[in-house]
Amino acid sequence: MVNMTLSIPQELHKEIKAHSEIKWSDVARQAFQKKVQEIHWMEEVLKNSTLTEEDAERIGHKIKSEMRKRFR
Repeated sequence: MVNMTLSIPQELHKEIKAHSEIKWSDVARQAFQKKVQEIHWMEEVLKNSTLTEEDAERIGHKIKSEMRKRFR
């Protein structure tokens, strides 16, 4: 297994140290694995897509605009 060094904010480090009963390396490993699975899923979904980045931006702006209208 490979070792990795991470930089985290001091306040987060204090919280982690306060809970030494938790295996933080397992928590990090699970978070990394979940993110990798999400990336693989997105790559699979998008591999045959013809949607351009410009299309995605336009759709995103439209969704945000409609959400603002709904919550006003």
